[in-house]
Amino acid sequence: MTALTQLALLFGKLSLVAVGGVNAAVPEIARQVVAQRHWLSPAQFVQLYAISNAAPGPNVMISTVIGQHVAGVAGGIVATLAMILPAGLVAILVSRYFARHESARWRRVVQAALLPVTAGLVLAAGWVLTAQSVSGWLTGAIALGCAGLSWRGRLHPLWLLGGGALLGLLLL
Repeated sequence: MTALTQLALLFGKLSLVAVGGVNAAVPEIARQVVAQRHWLSPAQFVQLYAISNAAPGPNVMISTVIGQHVAGVAGGIVATLAMILPAGLVAILVSRYFARHESARWRRVVQAALLPVTAGLVLAAGWVLTAQSVSGWLTGAIALGCAGLSWRGRLHPLWLLGGGALLGLLLL
């Protein structure tokens, strides 16, 4: 199986479990590309994730940069389309169905049930990224400090990212 086919199948499947956006699928993306397929090391995955989120544009760019890493520009295009198209088609179909059943009780129940699922998936993504990027007590303290500032403060995440990087350069 070619690398482009592998990328299309992997990201096509992952797009269907990305409830709440691509960040919800990050733990499974990491498991697939780091632990199972060995396309990236844990450090490379975290670095590509940081680059994809620092760049302007949608968070689907994580699939683009992984695809580009694996199979060049064609891999980036294939991975991006595979991450967008299946989920996009499902979203169109579901939204049309939901529009027809606007006042149905089951619709409100489904929407309410998806909120904690999405929150849990995004929390799991944060855990996976933190676990892969913490390499000792110092980086753990920096990560914990940034998490606390993010939770209690009003700083933009890029300031925290820059501050964490600066602290890491100065202290490591």
